[in-house]
Amino acid sequence: MDAGRRRPLDGVRRSRHALGVATVFCASVMAGCAGYQIGNGSLYPRDVYTVYVPMFESTSFRRNLGERLTEAVMKEIELKTPYKVVGNASADSILSGRIVGETKRVVAENTFDDPRQLEVELQVEVSWLDRQGAELRQAATIPLPPELTMVTGSAGLVPEVGQSVATAHQQAIGRLAEQIVALMETPW
Repeated sequence: MDAGRRRPLDGVRRSRHALGVATVFCASVMAGCAGYQIGNGSLYPRDVYTVYVPMFESTSFRRNLGERLTEAVMKEIELKTPYKVVGNASADSILSGRIVGETKRVVAENTFDDPRQLEVELQVEVSWLDRQGAELRQAATIPLPPELTMVTGSAGLVPEVGQSVATAHQQAIGRLAEQIVALMETPW
């Protein structure tokens, strides 16, 4: 028989073998993941359905930082969690925060001491409480009071390429919003 030609029975055997291997693989994967759940619902506390996010306070003299951070956090909650953001304090939980620090540092300068690269940083205290005032997330591993967690977001800016403090603040706010929503996850 020609080596290049296959018998019809060989194709059937290969198909059965591939199907058997796939079945064994799927069964082993399903058995190994019996205690796990799929989706973002398993990452967050199950007794919370709604979150109220009051306007973040700000000690900074820069305008609208608290408003911009509040908006970013609300969008991030809606995007990445199973929770619904509501506009009143009768929600299942309240996520509040306060911008307690804002710094701008020179990272690099030219020979004339003109800044060429800068970094902005925002520090925020965050608390997430249920309707009765009990803390919803576990205490952080850093030594802070249990009701507060400090979150820091920073971003660099290079004025020569058209970046400004406002664009750097927006990058830092985006990073802060991601970190704040990540705090809402149930620890492993």
